Amino acid sequence: MGGPLKLGLVGCGRVMRGPYMSLIRQLRSRGQVGDLVACDVNPDLRDVVLREPGVQRFTTDHTEVLDDPEVDVVLVLTSMPEHGRLAKAALLAGKHVLVEKPMATTLEEAAELVELSKTSAGHLVCAPFVILSPTFQAMWRHIRDGDIGRPALARGRYGWDGPDWGPWFYRAGGGPLFDLGVYNITALAGLLGPVRRVSAFTGRLRPQRVVDGELIDVETPDNYQITLDFGDAVLATVTTGSTTAPRFTEPGRPGAQCPAGAARLRRRPGPYALAAYVSPSRLRRP
Repeated sequence: MGGPLKLGLVGCGRVMRGPYMSLIRQLRSRGQVGDLVACDVNPDLRDVVLREPGVQRFTTDHTEVLDDPEVDVVLVLTSMPEHGRLAKAALLAGKHVLVEKPMATTLEEAAELVELSKTSAGHLVCAPFVILSPTFQAMWRHIRDGDIGRPALARGRYGWDGPDWGPWFYRAGGGPLFDLGVYNITALAGLLGPVRRVSAFTGRLRPQRVVDGELIDVETPDNYQITLDFGDAVLATVTTGSTTAPRFTEPGRPGAQCPAGAARLRRRPGPYALAAYVSPSRLRRP
């Protein structure tokens, strides 16, 4: 692979068309990535995807991507329950594979992928990629070298109100642990080492949600409190859920909502209106 890499993109939803295409455009401008082949089971995305820079072909059959001898790397960017199956197929096809998190939704499927990657022609890279960042590696070196002393306790927190699109998110194989908490767990394990024991409480706070304009039953837990034991009395907690940062409708603005994860005060005639609240550090003085 001396020239630009040809990528096969399996899954063309928001993740692909947002953060991944943003990075791919940068790599293309440097000459590191060339043509793209895209696949999604939704044929209605064809025109939208073909307008993306570098996308030469669109298909609804992922095997056409895997069978393309010019594709060097396959990016698995589908909904979570399909990750393991598609990553395995791509490895068996001899491709390098980048799979979004989680790499699989069962321990058995994940273990099979790890074993397959040991003998496959292509490499397997699994999101989240936080441990590859220079910032993370600098933190790891400081911990390894004892610059902050011996870590004893750590915590991670990641959550929001949950998406109002994609019913699969709330079905078996979905949920906030696979979508969000995995970032905390990956980072903590990367900094503190393998986890020896795990205990957790989970619950379903909102049994129904409106998704894609329809009321659906929530099948997965949406609230998690997890304790990780790294051994030698080193402990960590992870709090994650699709319950932690609800959207608030702004007073006086019907239908206007403050995005989850933001906080602001709006001044109106009369009292101030709190649109949403996350952290006092985000609030500005009038």
